[in-house]
Amino acid sequence: MEKEKAIEAAAGPEVEELPKAVVRRVVKDKLSESSNIEEDIVIHKDALLAFAESARIFIHYLSATANDICKESKRLTISSDDVFKALEEIEFPEFVGPLKVSLGEYRKKILGKRKAAKEKQGNKKKTREESLAQNGDGESEQADEDGNHEDDNANKC
Repeated sequence: MEKEKAIEAAAGPEVEELPKAVVRRVVKDKLSESSNIEEDIVIHKDALLAFAESARIFIHYLSATANDICKESKRLTISSDDVFKALEEIEFPEFVGPLKVSLGEYRKKILGKRKAAKEKQGNKKKTREESLAQNGDGESEQADEDGNHEDDNANKC
């Protein structure tokens, strides 16, 4: 009997649970935001489990619907537009507006980080070139990525 259960569990699809700490934080943040209570909100273990399972099912349903929309368009990759259409199809159009705003803010944040990283890398390269120019004695012998000099590589044939 126990072996049969173990085989069924191994053969069936693996059910992923959402991290309880993340679910707790999201629920507490939303409840404290809407209730304006400064006290720490306590969530019963069963309620936390119900929130986590509800969120998991919602994510599964939304992703399956978005996947169907994607397949209808004969594409393999789900886009944000597919998710927006799926939200409307499963009758949650009130989520589309706030989600678009949140996605726009996220994209701006990522773009800012990329620009900062490029700028930082450009500054490093400029600083390295300046230091090479100051340390060099007029010859432009530079090391490659392995630390070998161009002249050394020419003799290694």
